[in-house]
Amino acid sequence: MFKKILAAMAMLVAVASFAAVDVNKGTAADLDGIKGVGPSMSKRILDARKEGEFKDWPDFMQRIKGVKEKKAAKLSAEGLTVNGQAFAGQASAPATAKAAKADTAAKPVKATAADTKPATKP
Repeated sequence: MFKKILAAMAMLVAVASFAAVDVNKGTAADLDGIKGVGPSMSKRILDARKEGEFKDWPDFMQRIKGVKEKKAAKLSAEGLTVNGQAFAGQASAPATAKAAKADTAAKPVKATAADTKPATKP
């Protein structure tokens, strides 16, 4: 019985350590706990938050110096959220465009009449 209680408590601690931190609600210590957010970035976040809450990830990236799509994706993977939302990013749009371009390049070219003539022996 004691082992079950201990295991349940360990699971609760593990879940709490991986809990997401919302930029609109987190303290400086909460923000510093996110890998990739140091004291200077947490100060920038708190200062910008005084002007108003962040609406979404694009608003966050616009108002916080040094946070672009790549950094936002990393911070989101570490547990940072904006209004409870993880970063979805526009990275999928360029990837989709590249995939479409690759599909176009990989399509076979239609054969012409000259290509379909059988070879003759000399």
